[in-house]
Amino acid sequence: MSKKEAILRYSLIINRLRLKDSSFKEIDDYLEQESINQGYNFCISERTFDRDRKDILAIYNIEIKYDFSSKVYYIAQEDNNGVHNRLLEAFDTFNALNLSDKISKGIHFETRKSIGTENLHGMVHSIQNQLIIQFDYHKFYNNQITHRTVNPLALKEYKNRWYIMAKDHKDDHIKSFGLDRIKNLQITKSKYENDTSFDIDDHFKYSFGIISPNADKPEDIILSFTPFQGKYIQSMPLHHTQDSIIDNNEEYRIKLKLYITHDFIMEILSMGNNVKVIQPQSLIDEIKKVSKATCEQYL
Repeated sequence: MSKKEAILRYSLIINRLRLKDSSFKEIDDYLEQESINQGYNFCISERTFDRDRKDILAIYNIEIKYDFSSKVYYIAQEDNNGVHNRLLEAFDTFNALNLSDKISKGIHFETRKSIGTENLHGMVHSIQNQLIIQFDYHKFYNNQITHRTVNPLALKEYKNRWYIMAKDHKDDHIKSFGLDRIKNLQITKSKYENDTSFDIDDHFKYSFGIISPNADKPEDIILSFTPFQGKYIQSMPLHHTQDSIIDNNEEYRIKLKLYITHDFIMEILSMGNNVKVIQPQSLIDEIKKVSKATCEQYL
């Protein structure tokens, strides 16, 4: 049995169990049908299936468990559903890319520069082992390159970009650094003391995007959307604090609890006249100010 055949079989097993919890016979019947469809031999014994479960856990970190009461296998949900969902998304992407040479005209990828994922492994290693790192950082706003020495604390993703949250040795402030702007990463052998005061979930609890809070406390924000835009906001909430207030044929209104940051203001502006800020007044004034400045560019 080839390695390629085994990898394809792992993919089929995972996909089957994502759709439906299944007995071994149901999985076996599915593999038999796919063997006919794809021209491979995916049929296995229960003993081989048990080995496959271990391999799937080792390779994809996806655990397949057995429910003795209902006599079916299922994919175990992690406590951290965000991590679990991203693993499955990565698995889907891997399979799509793996087949892209056969259907290259059927997949159109967004053209973009590197988002710094080549540094992800090194960052995770340095966080886990509390190792001080050094790198050259290219700032967007002043086009300068500076050398940084930091204590890496956590990784955060925002809008398909990865950031490292770290304590800068220059001033002991916790800052975010885009991985796509980091060059010459060096993981030193020097360890730093664990900063127990920093918790990334707490740090960004009431934040939108990557910018750290710029106020003493978060504000209650009310937004009104057109019914059409509201469908998008319902299917993909702006923030975990989002709560529906009005949902009818006239509008979709929500309430949020957030720090008002540049990232959030840009998000509101990106929706144009499909959204209206109801409160607070400070946010209304800022949206008016930016909108007016934008219009004046075309006078």
